[in-house]
Amino acid sequence: MEKSKLVASTAVAGILALGLAATSGQAIAAKPGMEKCQGIVKAGQNDCGTSKHACAGQAKVDGDSEEWVYVPEGTCSKIVGGKVKAAKK
Repeated sequence: MEKSKLVASTAVAGILALGLAATSGQAIAAKPGMEKCQGIVKAGQNDCGTSKHACAGQAKVDGDSEEWVYVPEGTCSKIVGGKVKAAKK
């Protein structure tokens, strides 16, 4: 009986840990007058997910072309390496 309680409590702890991990890097909503700018992000400073991960703050390297941050409209095209990320349709 003790072994089944241990297994059950371990399973519950695992489920809770997954839930916390999923909510730790919430997506940031764009404010009016802002655009997504790719390729200029420092490691750990991205605003949201990519095909490599699902959360903000998980960029592994500086300047990854897939990582992005919100910047004021018109700013991204002025930054070396910056590319305006197209909006999803």
